Amino acid sequence: MTRRIAVLTAGGVFLVLFGVLGTTLPVPYVAQVPGPTYNTLGDIDGEPIIAVEGRERNEVEGNLNLTTVGVGRDGLSLVQAVRGWFDDEVAVVPEESVYPPDRTVEETRQANRRAFLTSEQAAETVALGHLGYPEKVVVRGLTEDSPSEGLLQDGDALESVDGRPTPDFAALESVLGSIPPGTEVAVAYTRLGEPGTTTVTTRAAEEGEGSVLGVSVLQQPSAPFDIDIQVEDVGGPSAGLMLTLGILDLVGDEDLTGGALVAGTGTIDVDAEVGPIGGIPLKMVAAREIGADLFLVPEGNCEEALAAEDPGFPLAKVATLDDALEALADLRAGRTPAGC
Repeated sequence: MTRRIAVLTAGGVFLVLFGVLGTTLPVPYVAQVPGPTYNTLGDIDGEPIIAVEGRERNEVEGNLNLTTVGVGRDGLSLVQAVRGWFDDEVAVVPEESVYPPDRTVEETRQANRRAFLTSEQAAETVALGHLGYPEKVVVRGLTEDSPSEGLLQDGDALESVDGRPTPDFAALESVLGSIPPGTEVAVAYTRLGEPGTTTVTTRAAEEGEGSVLGVSVLQQPSAPFDIDIQVEDVGGPSAGLMLTLGILDLVGDEDLTGGALVAGTGTIDVDAEVGPIGGIPLKMVAAREIGADLFLVPEGNCEEALAAEDPGFPLAKVATLDDALEALADLRAGRTPAGC
């Protein structure tokens, strides 16, 4: 065998070996891809994403779609990672940025789900506040073995305890702090706009003196109807803006879309400020695939959005809920919304 043939043979062996290893050798990266979108005005499997109890939902047309990012659970091979880096519809990211090494996959999923539930509460608070409903102390769940089980329920606005008004959390805490455990107290509440009264036997507070009713509460705007949001397979806080807009369209006084298909993303806080999120280019791809007429982009994501491939629809820059509402008003009027 000549030296040339030996070199070529060895090179071929190494090339085959590299190819085999490249398709099997895992690398510490995962692939993110455009995820499903959900119309917050619509249903999932026949169940409304935003259900309203205590009043009829508005008859609305159009879409207000929240967008998501899908993540592969299995690690990538070297070849798959390289392919992903050259694919505009795939983001190859370090595995630890999606699945922190100090958490299991299930713990990460639960944390993301908690973040989504927090965004639900913020969306409801912001939407009802925008509509002018007054702030009250509202029941948002019962504790284990609660003495209020069967007496109070989620959504009740607590008006008074033991005859003393409880207009805010501080007032409720003060009243309960002065009541000995085991005391029967009258609790006045408003449920779906109707007043009611019940008697609860208080339980000792876990810390300090006084009693508790065994309920979790939030100080938030209270309306004469209840809102329930159900999107089981979405985690993280990035749906906040679109959920807020969905609530406003369904129980407010104005048609927000004018029949258009609007997609978007962004967190929202109780001050109605919209925050940036991850995966904006992939969410734009998802919006393009459903034929969106407009995409709402958090102001903090504008630079990244402009660097992505042109999606074929306008990008509206939003820093607050008012910005989003103005962009939708422009769309309905045939004007181009303020872009990134």
